[in-house]
This record gives sequence, structure tokens and C-alpha cells, in this order.
Amino acid sequence: MIDVLVVDDDFRVAEINAKYVSKVPGFRVTARAHSAAQALAAIERAPVDLVLLDHYLPDRTGLELVHQMRENGHGTDVIMITAASDVATVRAAMRLGALHYLIKPFTFTALRTRLDSYAALRRTVDRVGGHGMTGQEQVDRIFGALRTAPAPASPGLPSGHSEPTTDLICDVLHQAGQPLSAHEVASETGLSRSTAQRYLRHLEQAGRLRLSLKYGDTGRPEHRYAWVTP
Repeated sequence: MIDVLVVDDDFRVAEINAKYVSKVPGFRVTARAHSAAQALAAIERAPVDLVLLDHYLPDRTGLELVHQMRENGHGTDVIMITAASDVATVRAAMRLGALHYLIKPFTFTALRTRLDSYAALRRTVDRVGGHGMTGQEQVDRIFGALRTAPAPASPGLPSGHSEPTTDLICDVLHQAGQPLSAHEVASETGLSRSTAQRYLRHLEQAGRLRLSLKYGDTGRPEHRYAWVTP
């Protein structure tokens, strides 16, 4: 099994990413961290094979954490999973040895593609390493193992919708135990009200949520959404 540490400052996002990892055969999440300090402590306590790392952490950046890991002698592999999409950050991640860089929001298929290629890399290195020495063909196989094809769009989701955001909203409603408005969902998830409303409308039309109306003093009913138990 490939042991994975999931690092994200958002507790719900970390949980969703961990669930995604658990769906991929051969991988298991052994720890979660929500800050660079927690992540470094987790690695010091029990080394892992792979870190899924957010860049925006409350105490320092993800890349600063990778630099500290290297200084401490940890050669743990890293896949960046972050909203940071500027070229400077991507380039810095490459220089620090990040094997993949996945920009949020992303789909489960996109993450699985990266994890599968990482597993293929480990198998290739182990196979080639068994011979002691390598030639150009073996080196090409190692580097080629990380190549990924563009991930297809998730079936069933409208354009502009992502699986992590959908899962985040579903998780909030499932745990609420009562109907919530778009404003309340936006407050719980950190999304804008318009984004929350768009996802809620789609989930209600797909039969995953139940819509009810709450009438107040203004005369205009408030739309409230509740999780539909399968």
C-alpha cells in the first residue's frame, strides 16, 4: 500500500480529498494535516510515501513546507493540489521536485489519473532498480511513467461544476440534518451565494436534494434545501 498524507487548511476539503484517495486501489490515507506544522510533525512521527499538498496554509506556504522537508532529510514524494495557478508557483514546485500539480477545482478522475501514474512510477523504478544500473531506455521508462492524458469531464455535471465542490455542498447538507438556504450553505462552505445557489439548483433537479419554501414577513419565499436519503 502507498501511504498518503493529505494536507489542506480546509477540514472539509481535506476529508473529500481523503475519500477520493481511498477509492483508488493501492492507496490509503494514514494522516491528515491542516497546517504546515501539523504536516511536518506527522511526517516526523510516521513517514509516508506521498503528500497531497495544498499551497495556501495558515502558517506557511506548501512550497516552504517542501523546502523544510528536504532540509530535514525527508525525500517524501509530493503532488501539489491547490488553487495557486500562477506560473511562478508552478515553476517553484517543479524545482522542489513536485511530481504533479493539480489545480482546484478538479475531478476525481483527474486525481485518480495522477495517483495511477505515481503508482506506475514506483513500479517502474522498482523494476528498473532491480538491475542495479540503467540505460537510456530504462530512464525514459521512468520519466514516461508520470505522463498523463487529459482527464475527461465528469459525466452528469454541467459545465463549470466540479466534483469536490459538489461533494462539499452535499457533505454540509448531509450533516446539517435540516433544510438550509443558499446563504447558509455559502456561509458553511466559503462559496459565494450565487455559486452555492447554482450547485443547489442542479442537485435538486438531479433528485439529490429536496426543495421547500419558507415564507417570511417579506412575502417572498426563501428556498431551502434538504438532503434526500437514498
